Amino acid sequence: MKLNNLVAQIVVAPNFDHFSTVEVRSAYLALHNDKTIDPNDARRFVYTELLKLLKRGWIKKSVSKKKGITSFIKTEMFDPAAIAVNPEIYVEKKKDADLMDTPHLGEALTERLNHYKNELLTGFGEAEEYKRLCDQFPNLKSKLQPKYNEVREHNSKLLGCIKAVENLI
Repeated sequence: MKLNNLVAQIVVAPNFDHFSTVEVRSAYLALHNDKTIDPNDARRFVYTELLKLLKRGWIKKSVSKKKGITSFIKTEMFDPAAIAVNPEIYVEKKKDADLMDTPHLGEALTERLNHYKNELLTGFGEAEEYKRLCDQFPNLKSKLQPKYNEVREHNSKLLGCIKAVENLI
């Protein structure tokens, strides 16, 4: 299936389910290197990509009765293997001598950047799930709200890390 590589990278993440177009758009903008992209254009583009999955029956559309919010859910037909994605592997540590070499430095920074971006995607999914759980089980909100806040704070820190590494690259 032909799907934009960044959108594919986002939706094939195993922990990324029950997502909205805006969530995919936020992740797309975080992963994309061009910071001049208009968020509205990105949302329309992402929605077009999601429609491809919807037409194949790989995701289904769900509208909440309470708030009328549209979300997408992966179906049993969802086949991540049929979507071409180039997963980036993050190397935890390199020797200091390797980091002194400019090509290795660029490679190490790119790997670090991709690691931060993947972590951010995970955080988006986790935060959204906490929000859904709070809506579904209001009596658990006092337990879930601190965890939700913690994930959001971590996501903000990751965005700072992403910006710093991008500036260095």
